[in-house]
Amino acid sequence: MAKPNYQFEKRQRDLAKKAKQEEKRLAKLAGKASTDDATPEADDGVAVASAAVETAPAA
Repeated sequence: MAKPNYQFEKRQRDLAKKAKQEEKRLAKLAGKASTDDATPEADDGVAVASAAVETAPAA
């Protein structure tokens, strides 16, 4: 009988936790950007955040 790979399970839990935290961070950033529509810096911050999300799974 095969023994369980606890390291793999822990890694998967950690990845899921990081993904959830990133989603929360982006949601906060989007909420902040919607309240600051007049400032152009908010748009740049959202673009940078979305680029970070695209590169994260590839790594």
